[in-house]
Amino acid sequence: MLESLDAAALRRWCAGALAALRRHQGEIDALNVYPVPDGDTGTNLVLTLTSANEALIFDPAAEGDPTPHGQVLRLMARGALLGARGNSGVIISQVLRGLADATSAVPVVDGPALARGLRAGAEAAYGAVANPVEGTILSVAAAAATAAEQAADSATDPTTTANPIEDTRLSAAARVTAVGLPIRAGSLAEVARAASGAAAAALARTPEQLPALARAGVVDAGGRGLCVLLDALVEVVTGEARVEPLPAPRPRTNRPLVAARESGSAEFDYEVQFLLDAAEPAVEKLRSRLAELGDSLVVVGTGEGDESTWNVHVHVNDVGAALEVGVEAGRPHRITVTRFADQAVPDGPDRAVVVVAAGDGIAALFAAEGAAVVAANPSTRELLAAITATGAAHVVVLPNDPNTQPVAAAAAREATAAVRVLPTRSPVQALAALAVRDPAREFDDDVIEMAKAAGACRYAEVCYASRDALTVAGPCRRGDVLALVEGEVHLIGTDLAETCRELLDRLLGGGGELVTLLTGAGAPAGLADALRAHAAAHWPFVEVHTYTGGHPHYPLLVGVE
Repeated sequence: MLESLDAAALRRWCAGALAALRRHQGEIDALNVYPVPDGDTGTNLVLTLTSANEALIFDPAAEGDPTPHGQVLRLMARGALLGARGNSGVIISQVLRGLADATSAVPVVDGPALARGLRAGAEAAYGAVANPVEGTILSVAAAAATAAEQAADSATDPTTTANPIEDTRLSAAARVTAVGLPIRAGSLAEVARAASGAAAAALARTPEQLPALARAGVVDAGGRGLCVLLDALVEVVTGEARVEPLPAPRPRTNRPLVAARESGSAEFDYEVQFLLDAAEPAVEKLRSRLAELGDSLVVVGTGEGDESTWNVHVHVNDVGAALEVGVEAGRPHRITVTRFADQAVPDGPDRAVVVVAAGDGIAALFAAEGAAVVAANPSTRELLAAITATGAAHVVVLPNDPNTQPVAAAAAREATAAVRVLPTRSPVQALAALAVRDPAREFDDDVIEMAKAAGACRYAEVCYASRDALTVAGPCRRGDVLALVEGEVHLIGTDLAETCRELLDRLLGGGGELVTLLTGAGAPAGLADALRAHAAAHWPFVEVHTYTGGHPHYPLLVGVE
């Protein structure tokens, strides 16, 4: 049983966590609230941990870390960030980052140090989400951190011993093989087991906190993935394989499913960037002050020692106020100020668009519009590489999927170019945005017009139900045809062509002048022609464009403008 986590143990944890996620990949993928065939949290977490593991194998040792375990944690965290896929992948990368920040400089990662690291990881995870929601992976991370801190605090009584079977804080997980085996209070094993047990208990409570999970009869998929990671840590520390089974599904209620929505930000005239030598408490105040002055705020630092070097980037209207905030925080240097209206065209292209696309036909459409195309479900590393490869000073990213939006945001923060991420949720919205792009406009003005066009495009998709479920349109059975409008099920049918016609009528009943139809890989021959003929007969003043998209899962994607 380990008393501390050294570099070798952390490497075993990373490899063991990846192997465990691969074993549970299908199980976690199946924890999907909606009955559509794209629940891929397990896959995304596997890809995220794969990147973290590859960083340990292929990347050079992190410079500046005072300890070998610090080097390993830094590499894991950076690898996970660059390979993060989906919301859960990004959040897991932040948990690892917080763990690295809190423990890299300590000489020994014992029980109390692990507790501090888990708390820092939970706080970093919450900080990565604009609108945190309880009943998700965030709740699981917070519960694990709290239990770890309580277990570490028990070390203040040196005579205390703990038996995980009798300790009510740990009994939910029951992670011990030898009943009655005394474990030193506050030890690494007790803290790790406490965190793992509390995470499992918090995961079981997620349906009570998030009604969508209760209605679907599942627990949170990202939270389940975090439990697998913590179980793997317990195995490394104790040598005991004690992976918790999936909590039993809750009974489904007779209420419809719901989905969350997201929003954008404001615009400013000046870009201010400088290096800053300052202590972290002063930088926290700087972040708060600059957030009040502008947007596109990025503050990243080395994180070592009492005073680190930070790279500060922000868009503001009051340059003097931004620089004054820097002077108050520490010593700013290498200051650059750029007025967007005065920017000269660089040697490379001034602007570019990076679009995420699934399907050869859709990719060809975007390429014909001059966009750089990235395959669906990209990692942060892949999106960042595509942004960099454009060579442009200004880049617009169109993710075309809610799960890709946090990955795109992470890539934008890492990029040296000025990057704007438009929250497009469907390829038809991206086509609408590209149609109004005008290089003669100022970049930010062009981004606004593209965002307006994308937002004005109503989108829908047709697919086959992957399982029995209750939707806002009523109950569906596996194999039924589902028509979703902006993410919500509106129609349930048994005939694909008929459901597509009904969907078209419903969309155009709310108005519209231009319809875009993208047929998927599973679409029957003649579907597009039949829908075009239906529109001509019933909606003669509507212009219809049809394309072969070749995308998976959805026989038809529809856009109405």
